[in-house]
Parts: sequence; C-alpha cells; structure tokens
Amino acid sequence: MKALDLDVLSMIIAVADTGSISRAAELVHRSQSAVSMQIKTLETALGKALFVRKPRSVVPTQDGEVLLTYARRMIALRDEAWAAVVRPDVTGRVVIGVPDDYASSLFPPILKKFSATYPKVEIQVVGLPSVALAPMLKDGDVDLVCATRVKGISGEFLRHEPMVWAAAPGATDIWRERPLPIAVFLPGSVARENAIRSLERARIGYRTSYESPSLLGLLTMAEAGLAVTPLAKCAVPSHFTLLGQAQGLPEIAALEVVLARSAASQRPPCDFLAERIIAELRR
Repeated sequence: MKALDLDVLSMIIAVADTGSISRAAELVHRSQSAVSMQIKTLETALGKALFVRKPRSVVPTQDGEVLLTYARRMIALRDEAWAAVVRPDVTGRVVIGVPDDYASSLFPPILKKFSATYPKVEIQVVGLPSVALAPMLKDGDVDLVCATRVKGISGEFLRHEPMVWAAAPGATDIWRERPLPIAVFLPGSVARENAIRSLERARIGYRTSYESPSLLGLLTMAEAGLAVTPLAKCAVPSHFTLLGQAQGLPEIAALEVVLARSAASQRPPCDFLAERIIAELRR
C-alpha cells in the first residue's frame, strides 16, 4: 500500500494518457529516467507489469488499466480535498459556452466534480454552436468557451475529438442509399464541413436531408432511420451504430477542441473551472 504514492500514480496516469514516457515526464515536470524508474519500482512492488513497451508507444496492461481506474479516483479525491480546505470560500458566477455535442457528453462529470468542490460558485451553461459562441466570447457575454476551434475562438488546445458516421441500430442499411441522406449541423459548423469534404473527396453523392443547430435534432432524424449523421464520437449515444470504411463511408477529420477565455474571466471561479476542464479533457 505504501508503494501507491500519489505522485507516482500521477506519473502512471500521464504515461497512459500520452502513450509516451518522455511526454509524460514533461507533464509531471520530472526527468524521463525518473519516471521510468518510479514505474519500474512500482511494478516490482506489485509484482505486475503495468505497461507494455511497443515500438512507438507505451500502453497499459490489463493490470495497468485496473490500477488506472483507482489512480484517477485517488488523484481526483486528493484535488477535491485540497480545494475544500484551501479554497473553501470561493464564490461567484461563471458563464460558459459549450456546443450541444460536447455539453451532453463531456461536461456532466466535469461540472459535477466542480460543483462538489466549489458549491458556492454558480455555473450558467450556454449551449450554442461554436460559431455562435465566438462573438459572445469577444463581447464578454460568456467567461469561458469550450468548443471546436473556429474563427474567433483560438484558445488553449485540449484534445482532438474523432468524428464518426452514426445511424440508428435498425437503420444501418441507409448508408447504401445514393445520394447518401445526411443530417448535419448548420453551415459554419466544422463538423459539417469536415463530413461533406470527406464525402466529396471520396466522390460519394449526398443530399442534406436535415439541418439543425441542435444535436437532439440530428439524433432524432437518425433515430427515425431517415439519415446518417456525422458527429463527434463522444456525442454518439451508446445504442447507435457506428459506420465507417467497412460500409464504404470515408474517414472524417477530427475536431480540435479548445478552451478560450474572455477578457472578463480573470477571476478565481473562472480560473478554477478552467483548471478542471483542462485536467479532465486532456486525458
């Protein structure tokens, strides 16, 4: 039990998230040799290999995945305990803009953890497409924006979110139709542009059977079996079917998710929520 030092667990998480000991060392501000030695020491103490070293990456073993689950919980609990004691009186209000596809999938656990740590901070979420959030960010109508990188939103990089073709389970044959019926976000959406560009490059005819600024609208159309919809993978409901090259559909370029801040966001509540978002979405 003494071998489960929280600093070492942070190294384990960093290696798993980056797939590289050298990049993990940069994240935890330690030397590459120090990270390697600490992991080896822990593996010896446990009598289990935690990672498999491959030519271009380092991946967790089955035992490593088990430890990772606990490590993330232990680190999160440490951070919450620290914040609860050191920052107990943080109050205020944070307005954050998030598109529907990220708000419904990525943000519930983030906001739940943040609210547990800072119960006196009021959070208002504005659910709009990335292009609609850009002017709000400039005008200071929102404090933070977590969205796809578009003109006017050039914040801190968080992650690349893969895009996929999705269809309702009972309507998977719809991908055979030509022109292909697609349900997409409104013009200006990067997800829409990436999907259409991929179809055009593959010379696949398509027709826009439904347009909506709302994720729910696209899912409803797909659920009815009237279209396939290109979405961020994180936003696809678990009961939907993912389509791809096996069905003759092209790969879609990933989305670049960023966190941007308005000029008025230089306040402790905004700082702490930004920290939480960065920590969670860079995993």
